[in-house]
Amino acid sequence: MATARNPAALVRPLVTPEGVDLRVRLADAGTRASGFLLDVVIIITAAVVVSLVAIFGLGGLGMQDAEPLFIVWIIFIFLLRNVYFIAFEAGRRAATPGKRMVGVRVASRSGAGLTLDQVIARNLMREIEVFLPLSILAARGGAGVADTLSTIFGLVWALLFSLFPLFNRDRLRIGDLLAGTWVVEAPKVALVEDLSLRKDPIAARFQFSPAQLDAYGIAELHKLEEVLRRDDYFAMKAVAETIGRKIGAKVEPVDSKAFLTAYYGELRAHLERKLLLGNRKADKYAR
Repeated sequence: MATARNPAALVRPLVTPEGVDLRVRLADAGTRASGFLLDVVIIITAAVVVSLVAIFGLGGLGMQDAEPLFIVWIIFIFLLRNVYFIAFEAGRRAATPGKRMVGVRVASRSGAGLTLDQVIARNLMREIEVFLPLSILAARGGAGVADTLSTIFGLVWALLFSLFPLFNRDRLRIGDLLAGTWVVEAPKVALVEDLSLRKDPIAARFQFSPAQLDAYGIAELHKLEEVLRRDDYFAMKAVAETIGRKIGAKVEPVDSKAFLTAYYGELRAHLERKLLLGNRKADKYAR
C-alpha cells in the first residue's frame, strides 16, 4: 500500500554503460501478476488446442499405446511454457505478450543490454518457484494419491515464492535476484514516426562517417531507442554529450534530440547493412 501512496518509491536509477542515469520506474506486484496471468491464459489456450488436436488425431490408440505419448505431451508443455517466456523476453522488446499488454518489460539491473543467459536463468527459476509444485499437485491429484499435507505444502510453496516480490523494495522474484534483472514500466509512447526515417529537418543536418557509426553496437542502439522513447530533455542532453565526445562531434544542448534521432537512424541502417554482410556487432566492446 505504501508504494500506491508514494509512486516515487518505485523509481530507481538505471545507469547505462555510458554513465547516463535513465531513471526507470519498477512495475508493482499487481501489474506483474496481471501480466503473468495473461501469459498463463495464452499458454493454457495453446496447450488446450494442441491437446484437442492430439486427442482427436490419436483417438484410435489404446491406453497402453497412449502412455508414451502422454509423457511426450508433458515434455511438450514444459517446453511450451519455457520457450514462450524465453523467446519473447530475449527479443527486442524484452517482454512477453502479457507484459506488453500491461505495459512492462524486463531490464538488466546493471544498465547493460539484457543477455540470453539472464533471460534463461530468470525463467527456468520460475519452474521451481511456481510450476514445479503445481505440477506435482496436479500429477498426484490425477493419480488419486493426493493428500491434505502434500496439497498444503505445495500450495504454501507456490504462494511463498509468488508473494516474494511483496517483501523486497525492488519487487524482485527469486529469478530476478538470480539473473540480475528487474521488471520496469514500459509506457506505450510512440516514437517520432520511425526514428530511422529522420524526418526532423534539424536531424537531417547531421551526417556521420562509418568510423563514427562503428563506435557503437546493437546493445547501445537499443539503449538509444529507450532514451528517445522517454523524451526526457536532460537524459537526451547527457546521452548526446556522451556520444558526441566519443565520436568527436560537437552537439549544442538545444540540438540533442535532433542529433540523437539522426545518429539512431544512421546507426540502425549501418548495423543492418553490416548484418546483411554477416558482421554483427553486439556492443561497443565487440571487434
